[in-house]
Amino acid sequence: MNNKHRAADLLVECLVKHNVQYIFGIPGAKIDAVFDALLDTPIKLVLCRHEQNAAFMAAAYGRITGKPGVVLVTSGPGVSNLITGLLTATTEGDPVVAIGGGVPRSMQLKESHQNIDNIKLMEAATKAQKEIIVPENIPEIINNAFRIATMPRSGAVFISVPQDVLMEQTKITCGSISKPILRGTAPQSLITQAAEMLNSARQPVLFLGLEASRSENAAAVRELLKQKRMATIGTYQAAGVVSRELFDCFVGRVGLFKNQRGDALLDAADVILTVGFNPVEYDPEIWNTYREKKIIHLDYDPVDIHNTYVPDLEIMGDIALNLEKLTPLLKFRSVIHDVPLVHKLHQELEDTLEKGANISNKLMHPLRFIRDLRNNIDDTVIVISDIGTHYMWLARYFFCFNPHHLLFSNGQQTLGVALPWSIAANFACPGKKIISISGDGGFLFSANELETAVREKVNLIHFVWCDGSYDMVKQQQLSKYQRTSAVQFGYVDIVKYAESFGAKGIRIKHPDEFVHVLKAAMDTEGPILIEIPIDYSENAILFKDVISL
Repeated sequence: MNNKHRAADLLVECLVKHNVQYIFGIPGAKIDAVFDALLDTPIKLVLCRHEQNAAFMAAAYGRITGKPGVVLVTSGPGVSNLITGLLTATTEGDPVVAIGGGVPRSMQLKESHQNIDNIKLMEAATKAQKEIIVPENIPEIINNAFRIATMPRSGAVFISVPQDVLMEQTKITCGSISKPILRGTAPQSLITQAAEMLNSARQPVLFLGLEASRSENAAAVRELLKQKRMATIGTYQAAGVVSRELFDCFVGRVGLFKNQRGDALLDAADVILTVGFNPVEYDPEIWNTYREKKIIHLDYDPVDIHNTYVPDLEIMGDIALNLEKLTPLLKFRSVIHDVPLVHKLHQELEDTLEKGANISNKLMHPLRFIRDLRNNIDDTVIVISDIGTHYMWLARYFFCFNPHHLLFSNGQQTLGVALPWSIAANFACPGKKIISISGDGGFLFSANELETAVREKVNLIHFVWCDGSYDMVKQQQLSKYQRTSAVQFGYVDIVKYAESFGAKGIRIKHPDEFVHVLKAAMDTEGPILIEIPIDYSENAILFKDVISL
């Protein structure tokens, strides 16, 4: 009896064994054996219009579900087009397994069509890079790839597969897959020491980072705040960790520029407990310039030391378990609103947001958009932001109350992520409402995926804030040089663009139309693009260097 099968079939068998439901990709000759093998599996292949966007989709799927998103592409430019997407995923903690084709082994050391050293190319963009040399290596390479991709800090793993390997016959089968890696707790002496530092502090601050957004960690953070109350801030990727009922503890998000209410709280803090924080989220050189803060670093792994981020204590291991051990040792602090500074900063945050209700210009002001959007959607809606000035407004003033329900690119700040991420969110969370926002600059970085959204009958609402410029760059140029360079571009009719793909396009002519249009869009099937001429007259305040209280 002949039990042999193609290596391509074995590879796909391993993906099925790892419970892969979706693969995002684009076919080509060097990888077509895998695409052929996928036809005989329950895995759904989502055909994309650019490999970079396919990588974005895989990353968003990984961020939302916690399971690696999978992207599959051909050799040469197919692989090289992944770089930006995989670099973004690795920097921002999104688990991805990327599989790319390569030329036959006999051609790897020769000049040949679409030949490139895939492994060298991927070294700077991924956590790990593996090449399948013989079919018998496939199960272990796939197993390790999924393990490494999800192991904190999560990121992208790349697997290169030469074309000829895929066609070889093998008797090897997938076998069993590895169990999740479990971490223990830190020594009790360190946790006791951390509690003593926090209890004796004049103004302790809980500083949440991206790893705090894992479901088990968010639950532990919420329990700490429920029992003991602490003044809390978070990075952009910690959005949603603090629930509605605990919102009075929250003084806002911090990042990019030191000019937020949360920055004022950091300035006043003497002891800071960071939870799942990576310095890439907000440079300590900005918020701890003078190195005077006592820092307790609670994370899965040791931090990459900065001169401005040298923790007094490092509590390593399972974040949720360590928080559970720490919480009972903390002293109860009075209701957060009895702390004058925290009450003041929290109230200022809410007052700024409420200001949006009173702005009634001809163009939509960002605060009006944020206020009207927040008041007309529930907490189950996933909101996704691209990069641009709109990202700064949303990061500071749009509040969500569930982890991974407000998504930002906060490590590489990559333009063009919003539309691909929103498509992936529909696959990760079937039936949930998805709203994404981009500027008219970032939108065209990935707008071709609107065809994917139409073809896949994806339900999403994508707002495009239009002002005719790369405004985030423009504002920084103006502050540095008092003039601008290469930031203006031409107008694109978003409505006609949407209609040319078979999607619905809407243009909001006055802010008073917004709520009606939003409610109608929420009840409409399929992808919808909504053009909003935006009022960026107050954008300069986003870029002030230092907060003044």
